[in-house]
Formats: sequence, C-alpha cells, structure tokens
Amino acid sequence: MTEQLRASDEQPAPPAPQPLAVPVHDSHTHLDLQEGTVAMALETAAQVGVNRVVQVGTDVTSSRWGVEQAAFHDALSATVALHPNEAPLVDDLDAELAQIDELAALNQVVGIGETGLDFFRTAEAGRPAQYASFRGHIEIAKRHGKALMIHDRDAHADVLRILDEQGAPERVILHCFSGDTDFARACARRGYFTSFAGNVTFTNAKKLQAAAAVVPQELLLVETDGPFLTPVPYRGRTNAPYLLPITVRYLARLREVDLDAFCVALWANGQRAFTETP
Repeated sequence: MTEQLRASDEQPAPPAPQPLAVPVHDSHTHLDLQEGTVAMALETAAQVGVNRVVQVGTDVTSSRWGVEQAAFHDALSATVALHPNEAPLVDDLDAELAQIDELAALNQVVGIGETGLDFFRTAEAGRPAQYASFRGHIEIAKRHGKALMIHDRDAHADVLRILDEQGAPERVILHCFSGDTDFARACARRGYFTSFAGNVTFTNAKKLQAAAAVVPQELLLVETDGPFLTPVPYRGRTNAPYLLPITVRYLARLREVDLDAFCVALWANGQRAFTETP
C-alpha cells in the first residue's frame, strides 16, 4: 500500500511552531487524509517534540492502512474501528466488526476507535446500527485489552449509559472532547481520559475551555484530529501532528501550569492510555 497521503487543503501549510522541550503524543490523527508521506509527517512532528502519533481508523480500509503503516514506522501506532457514521451504511455490520476484531489482535494496534455515537450527522433511523456497533467495539476492546477511543457528538448521556450498561474497558478515551464541565466531571469519575483538539483554542469555545480547565491532569490527552480542527491562529487550514504544540501550549496557559511539567504529564498519560504499562 502506498505511503502517499491524500491532499486535503490547497492553502500553504502553517509554519512549524516552536519545539516543545519535553515530547508528547498526538493521541488522534488521520494521516490518510493529509498531504505528504507518513515519513514526512512523523519527521516534522518529531522536530517539534511530537514523538508518538496515533493513526485512527474509521472503516475497515483506513484501519488496515493504519495497521500497515504502524508496522513500518516505529513512531506510529494504530487504532481500528468503524466510525459511528459508517455503521448504518455497511451491508453486514457483523462481518465488518469481525474484520476489526481480527485487526485488533495485532501488536501495533493500541486502541479500538474511533467508535461511539454521533446524533449530529446520523438521523434517528441510523441509531440502532450505531448502538450495535458501539457495543460491539466495546467488547472487542475488552477482549483484546486495548483502549476504547470514543467519538461522541450530541450523544453524551447515551455514551455514558451504554458504557455503564455494557461495562467499560479498562482504558476509555473521549476523543475530541465536546462536553461541558458536568460531562467532564462525569467522565473523570469513571476514570476516562479526555482528549482535547485544536477547537479548544477557538474564541467561541468557552464551555469547552471551562471543561479543559477541570479535567484531572492524569486523565488529560491532546490531539490534532488532523486534518481537521486546526488551532488558532491557523483555523481553517490543514491540521497535522506537527501543529500539536500550539494546542499543548494553549492548554498549559489555560490550566496555569508549567509547560514542561505539563508535557511530562501528557507523555505519561499517553503511555498509560495506549500501552499496558507506562
């Protein structure tokens, strides 16, 4: 399979930010949707202190691609899943989940995701398939001892309800956290990681910023969700792992903590989230 990534933005790439002194993880990105090569993406990320990158699957094809790339690049790990918006579209959900289950056994796979619920893009008629897919992914994560990476859009209460009913895996990550302080605290009580993307820097993201301020430090992760959600001042342009330090610095200022100490905590959190031992 080719390493060439698909271009997603015709604008010039934003300049590299000042490197971080202490390395961190990009806990969620989509290199298959970004321009350049995987090797280039990892090299430019490492140059600014982003030393590990998690490539996230959204269907069987992208999951297989991520697994193949992670087997070739030491700094890259993969997650595998059907995105919740994909679940209602597949012809045979059980067959698709069986393929995800097979991929989940591989060593380079560190998580099952992104799975979850999306009530914004999928109409009510598609919800039963989303529920079934989400429950299936939860069981895959538990069976293989992998982290569960959740996509949650306009579905906070149902996400927690299903996790409580089904029994959550040992490690759960709310990717691109989109809730308020109450939801952040509900996740923290359950020991779930919450991962913040570049949209936390947006001027209109006051509720999200308030949530980011109350998450316990040991449960916080940072991601790009590239090529989406590029942080200010480059909002609207293509996001990539090398831009993660902008969001990391923003969160350190928001939380009023020392940047280097914050990065040490983020690295430890990434190790706990994506490996069995730090």
